[in-house]
Amino acid sequence: MRSLLVIHHEAAATETKESKPGSVLTSIGFQVTLADGEERAARGIAEADAAVLHLPVSRIKAWSEFLHQWKRMPLIWWCSAFSASASLDACEDDVVIDGILTPHMESHEIHWALQFAARAFFQREQWLEERKQLLARVEERKWIDQAKAILCEIKGINEAEAYDMLRKQAMNERKRMVDVATSIVKVYEILQESKPKGTKRK
Repeated sequence: MRSLLVIHHEAAATETKESKPGSVLTSIGFQVTLADGEERAARGIAEADAAVLHLPVSRIKAWSEFLHQWKRMPLIWWCSAFSASASLDACEDDVVIDGILTPHMESHEIHWALQFAARAFFQREQWLEERKQLLARVEERKWIDQAKAILCEIKGINEAEAYDMLRKQAMNERKRMVDVATSIVKVYEILQESKPKGTKRK
């Protein structure tokens, strides 16, 4: 991790040079791009390995959503006198960050904190991807179960036979089973909606 995008609040300009992330991080060898608004951040995000947010905690959520539209990367909060004092009312906010840096850290402490932040970020990304895949499988299971129930009712067959029918149709049409199941459910729902009232499946 060598290139950092530093997002700073306009009010942070009152802090001393020794407290500003741009100055501190540059002095220990990092390439730093400063941004005080979305336009500059969007221009500098491509080369950044992580974003350092010198902001009140209440501003972090909106900024993280903006940054992740462009690129997913570790988010680190720069906890200075300014950003900490401006965050007292936001201690309970639902904010996700991967690490914290302070102006008083030694260079080796900053390097290690960034390494741990990167690891935390990648672990979180992996968890989010696994969760996404799990939810997708649950959703697919719902469509397949609905399609099986419809086939059981219409064809007068059991669940195992209905599953076999779905599988064979998917193979014949060279489609995923969930796509075949979704088509069956949607067509069935359209047919049910077109029937006179009182004749729909209960």
